[in-house]
Amino acid sequence: MRAPSLAKPDLATPPGPSGDAAPPLLVSNISGERSGGRAPSTRGPLHPLALWIPLLVAAIVVARWGAPYVPWAFEVPPGWRPPFEAWLGGAVDWLQDEATFGLFTFRELTRGVSTVLEVPYDAVVALLSGGATLGAITLPPLSWLALTGLLGLAGAWARGPVLAAVIVAAMLFIAAFGQWTSAMVTLASIVIAVPLGVAGGLMLGLAAHRWPGFARALTPVLDLMQTIPVFAYLVPILILFGFGPVAAIVATIIYAMPPMTRITQLALARVPSDLSDLGRMTGCSRTQMTWWVMVPSARAGLMLGVNQVIMLSLNMVIIASMIGAGGLGYDVLTSLRRLDIGGGIEAGIAIVVMAVALDRLSQAFSVRPPRTHGQGRSRHARTLLLVLVLGTTLAGALVPALESWPARLTISTGAFWTETMQWLNVNLFEELERIKGFFLTWLMLPVKRFFVGIPWVWGVLVTGIAIARIGGARLGLTAAAMAWFVAASGFWDEAMVTLYLISVSVLVASAVGIPLGLWAGQR
Repeated sequence: MRAPSLAKPDLATPPGPSGDAAPPLLVSNISGERSGGRAPSTRGPLHPLALWIPLLVAAIVVARWGAPYVPWAFEVPPGWRPPFEAWLGGAVDWLQDEATFGLFTFRELTRGVSTVLEVPYDAVVALLSGGATLGAITLPPLSWLALTGLLGLAGAWARGPVLAAVIVAAMLFIAAFGQWTSAMVTLASIVIAVPLGVAGGLMLGLAAHRWPGFARALTPVLDLMQTIPVFAYLVPILILFGFGPVAAIVATIIYAMPPMTRITQLALARVPSDLSDLGRMTGCSRTQMTWWVMVPSARAGLMLGVNQVIMLSLNMVIIASMIGAGGLGYDVLTSLRRLDIGGGIEAGIAIVVMAVALDRLSQAFSVRPPRTHGQGRSRHARTLLLVLVLGTTLAGALVPALESWPARLTISTGAFWTETMQWLNVNLFEELERIKGFFLTWLMLPVKRFFVGIPWVWGVLVTGIAIARIGGARLGLTAAAMAWFVAASGFWDEAMVTLYLISVSVLVASAVGIPLGLWAGQR
């Protein structure tokens, strides 16, 4: 019998399944990299400072001494600037004067949309504030008592008596401080803008959820709508839809629709797959699957989107007043123009109070479970609402104080706020100046000098490189192209001032907000 070999086996080349020698193992080196027989590389990854330090030094050198030699690096030469302003102006003029769909022009389309929106808006304003005239009959508006009662009942039905008391207190506050008429004009805009914004965002979100290609095309449009300043599209809206509350409603819808679209996509994506599988197993069509399975299952998320549309619509109150919205926003705007501090603060507080009431009410409906029974209770609720409206309307015809808040009971704190601001300005002027001087000297001015001194060439280059290292070469090229667009448009200096203000704001907000958030999270 042949004795077994005592030779030490070759650990680097263990036998394969057939007995032959297997390929060499991939031995890991110290850095964790694997090599297949070649010597491990001793070169490490390029340190980030090896890239940023030369760029920073080059920027400092160019910013300090390069203006006489490379003036094109500080301001884009006129010959390099595409006529963006002329192109945009020509596009708007073409839409307004020449664009046609055959039977009607684009201008006629926008004016038709304005007319269609104006009808329900006028009806809601008449219901809440002005009243209506039908021939020889004059119908009064909904009284303050009726609307307060309706909203209070809605709060009680959604959550309970505590929310009802909060909403009633908010409406009484608005009435008592003489802001009722303006608040009803603002509420009329909200009543028209919110359903349209919710419906448009819901439809876009459903389409994006159904068709991934549409979702990819819609994402940059939503990003643009959420980042473009509101004032940038107020001018074309004013040209296309005219001056008035309808143009303000259109601007509000454009501003408030993107969050609803995104929340709809997210809510539908979070619907459990078991429910969609169950819908398909029961034979639901695509329409039934959407409206009987997906949308009811995503109800809580969709109601959160409705809440966001309401809040963003209220955020537009003051801005929309610049193109004819009226209401509380117009009161704030006129107070600013007259330097009426007290009146502006009162109108601003009324906006906040209305926002709190609508926010709490919409959030209560978002978490309220749907009822599967209680039709008799619903009939009783509708009867109670009808009795409340008719009863307060008839009572208001007999007792004017029940229709409109009595003027003798109106409270005003305008003088108090004006005197308070004057006292602060007189007695704390030196302390406020010290605080302002400290931030200006040690924070704002150094940051401003840094950003304003950045040559546009270096800014475009650094933007592209930084974004490419974070999100890839494609995103970096896109960011560099956008930065070049800013420079080529002739707004580089203005953009750097804006960037410095944003940077300081983010820094201060983070320095204050993060510690407060940590402290609140621990307690």
